[in-house]
Amino acid sequence: MNRRRFLTLSAAFACAPALARADTWTGIALGAEVSVTLYGPPSQTSPMLAAIPRRLRKIEQTFSLYEPSELTRLNEQGAGEMSRDFVHLIDLSDQAHALTHGLFDPTIQTAWTNPQAISGWQHIQRDGNRLTLGAGQSLTLNGIAQGHATDLIRADLHAAGASKALINIGEFAAISGPFHLGLSDPTQGIVGQTSLSGSAVATSSPSATLINGAPHITGPNGERPKWSTVSITAESAAMADALSTAACMMPLPALKQLKQQANLHKITVVDADGNVRTL
Repeated sequence: MNRRRFLTLSAAFACAPALARADTWTGIALGAEVSVTLYGPPSQTSPMLAAIPRRLRKIEQTFSLYEPSELTRLNEQGAGEMSRDFVHLIDLSDQAHALTHGLFDPTIQTAWTNPQAISGWQHIQRDGNRLTLGAGQSLTLNGIAQGHATDLIRADLHAAGASKALINIGEFAAISGPFHLGLSDPTQGIVGQTSLSGSAVATSSPSATLINGAPHITGPNGERPKWSTVSITAESAAMADALSTAACMMPLPALKQLKQQANLHKITVVDADGNVRTL
């Protein structure tokens, strides 16, 4: 169960006396350890937490690359009708692809499954809700699906009346706050912290997982990482997830432009020597 990122953000919760009771559900979803912490009376938090495993199971049946899902069926068949949730995530992938000038590209999965095939998001064809892959192509949504799942769980909890929560589905999102999270780099350890109040954060570290001795994050044209760790704070965990992956290969001028164009709250980068810079 290899994860595509190194994300060990440790949370220190500061809560008002009226919300002193915190209840947490933990489990496994989309290939990662996940947790949801809710603040409030047990009569309110218990049914909300009890609904999470079923919801995550439905999300996995759509986006998982680890077990049969809508995504794996698409990869096997090369084309298919998309569910509403799948359409939404493909739309978000389109946005991330454009914002990063092609560095975020879910067809990178093709390089692992069929190296002879041509990768490239531009070869994907859409006709309404039908998606058709290029010849020999396959998709991975690992660079955005965990963030999307985080957003979905946050939305469910907010709709159910949650007033304070921290959701960790591979990425972090908050309802209210503040939540103080430590930022960790695979080589340097804890290098800083960020604070969430109703926002989300995603972190990518290319060398956290190595494939044949090389970082697991690469660009669609073989671009190599420029940063040891990139952390992005934004409104959406899905966009923070996707953009933090691509941002690993972007120089500072491009990151400054990305922050403005994507309306991001903060970008923090760690270089190979452990130097930390926040935009």
